[in-house]
Amino acid sequence: MFSSPGFSKANTYRQVGAHSGVENASPHQLIQMLFDGLFQSLNATRGAMERGDVEEKGRHINKSVRILQEGLVLGLDLEKGGELAANLRLLYDYSVAQLTKANAHNDVVLVEEVIKLLQPVAQGWKEIGPTANQTV
Repeated sequence: MFSSPGFSKANTYRQVGAHSGVENASPHQLIQMLFDGLFQSLNATRGAMERGDVEEKGRHINKSVRILQEGLVLGLDLEKGGELAANLRLLYDYSVAQLTKANAHNDVVLVEEVIKLLQPVAQGWKEIGPTANQTV
């Protein structure tokens, strides 16, 4: 497909900007970025399901699952986090299972369930933001 040189430069600039944002982010900010990306992807999944766009649905569900497994689950410290980290892992694993079912059955209700389950966690993470970035 044809793309203009200006589009290519703009796309490269966005990628560099995103990479720089990740490099300069605190661990807390990185988790917040993961949640932001997760909700964008889940909402895109919901939209693709409503439009009947199977390819787009699969792409966004896969992205959501990767964020959950490779970002949020791997970011948990089960030793230091104790019961809270273990419970979050169970929640993330459950969310992956529900998204897998949602993909197989084209069930938007399961995607909405995952959104509703994870919103309080993301909101709590956002609220502790200012204190998580303070140094003593």
